[in-house]
Amino acid sequence: MGDSVGIGIVGLGTIGTGVAKLLHRNASVIEQRLGQPLRVVRIADLDTQTDRGIDLGGIRFDDDSDGLIADPEVDIVVELIGGYGVARDLTLRAIANGKHVVTANKALLALHGRELFEAAAQAGVDIAFEASVGGGIPILRSMREGLSANRIESVHGIVNGTTNYVLSEMEETGEAFEVVLKRAQDLGYAEADPSFDVDGIDAAHKLTLLAAMAFGADLTYEDIPTEGIRGLVPMDYEAASQFGLKIKMLAIAKLRDEDGVERIEARVHPTMIPAESLLAKVDGAMNAVAVHGDAVGPTLFYGAGAGELPTASAVVADLMEVAREIRRGSAGRVAPLSYVPEALVKKPLVPLGELEARCYLVLTVLDRPGVLGRIASAFGDHEISIESVLQKARGRETAVPIVLLTHPAREAAVRKALAVVDAMPEVTAPSRMLRIEEDL
Repeated sequence: MGDSVGIGIVGLGTIGTGVAKLLHRNASVIEQRLGQPLRVVRIADLDTQTDRGIDLGGIRFDDDSDGLIADPEVDIVVELIGGYGVARDLTLRAIANGKHVVTANKALLALHGRELFEAAAQAGVDIAFEASVGGGIPILRSMREGLSANRIESVHGIVNGTTNYVLSEMEETGEAFEVVLKRAQDLGYAEADPSFDVDGIDAAHKLTLLAAMAFGADLTYEDIPTEGIRGLVPMDYEAASQFGLKIKMLAIAKLRDEDGVERIEARVHPTMIPAESLLAKVDGAMNAVAVHGDAVGPTLFYGAGAGELPTASAVVADLMEVAREIRRGSAGRVAPLSYVPEALVKKPLVPLGELEARCYLVLTVLDRPGVLGRIASAFGDHEISIESVLQKARGRETAVPIVLLTHPAREAAVRKALAVVDAMPEVTAPSRMLRIEEDL
């Protein structure tokens, strides 16, 4: 067996604690698979007093992250503090000190990825980040290695466990969003401020990395149209069931090649999908990513998208991969985003208005004679055909919800028709729309 590879962990929160546990618990099997041990040299965290429930066995533990980065015994720095600013500065300092970096920080990479990858390439070190998308699911490594011979055509992901838990519970119990969200917070599935999750920002962070892996598309999360799940109500689930559909929060990326010009569809939003599809069966806090390649066809990656040990599993796998590269003398030569850096380019995004799909629409109208006919005429004027209509209640001069399912139509036309409908005096609340995704 070879010499040990020194590990420095910055951030001893939930994931950092899991990494320390896993490296200790599975030290023997890691060494047998790797051919050399991974040895934690130092750990740094601002909180050195809280009991994490682990025996550090004499490992140096203090709040000196600069000392950890400069320590010659540390070969790989594991960044697990999260956030943008401090994490960016720490990662750049580690790279400047010739350290390889392993991180689970999708937000950092979604915003500053190009800068960090360029700095690492110049320094001849690796950045590995499998844990940043899908927790313990090896989705990024699979796309970079196992599917590397394919032209990827589409990616559909349930990549946020909090939103998937909330949507699953709303469907199961018929309870309102606010009630289920509070339960998710009480159980620890949702943060006290759940905005990053329920508003789709976390999923957009992850989609920037998936789109880079799949298409060589240089995006930031701010480029991606993003909608959250706060507007969903129990009635939506009742209607979805009647139409043979289920509601999932999806991160979607597709390649459009039109006469040799590549454009990318990239979007995050609650979506209705066929109830018999595999993604429709992913419930609770689980994650799944469906990838369609031109050679391999449809593939599905499923597993725990968060949690101490599932995420630690991905971090330690990255440590092992980087350690192998160090041993081979090839560290810093692997393209972290599957494409070589010069092949990562800005690619135009397809505007939402160009999307063509069936739509689920909810209108709130006064139940008066002729109203439904006027609404149908407004859609007909914009060349939108109505497939199904559900009126959820009746009551003269009372506002009632009407659910419409359209045939495939351009979103720009649907939006224009909805603007006309919303302006009608009998329509008492803004309309709502969910896209139906059948390309799964």
